[in-house]
Amino acid sequence: MSESEARAENALRESGIEYSITRHGPVRSLGEAAAARGVRPADIVKTLVVRRGEGDFLFVLVPGDREIDWPLLRAHLGVSRLSMPDAATALAVTGYERGTITPFGSTTAWPVVADADLLEPPDRVVSMGAGGHGVAATVNARAALAALGADVARVTAPLT
Repeated sequence: MSESEARAENALRESGIEYSITRHGPVRSLGEAAAARGVRPADIVKTLVVRRGEGDFLFVLVPGDREIDWPLLRAHLGVSRLSMPDAATALAVTGYERGTITPFGSTTAWPVVADADLLEPPDRVVSMGAGGHGVAATVNARAALAALGADVARVTAPLT
């Protein structure tokens, strides 16, 4: 287990939520990832790092079958400009490589915005990154968002 995987799992344990860890080999698509994790593609949670300004980032949790709707996210945050940092910056501000990022155990506890679709149905189970390539945590979405203190809002649109 890598240091980043251990950090993510320790944070999950300390959160008090129930979780299970899945380890699988490389995947090339959302469908392959969902099959390897035993969930629907919509139940894969993409954790995206978004920059609001110099040194100001946040996590946006997006269902696998959706993408950020930038006008909705900007309006929700009350800002006129957002951007995605490059891979090196994302690693520097979270301690996780792209494809492994999770708010659990991030080296900085950035704010979390989660798309409202993640709360339906109320007992929804999702799979999210857990600090390593091919490593995921399966969690109850509602419990995970509560543990993260997530700001829940409609900030995504179906993939185009």
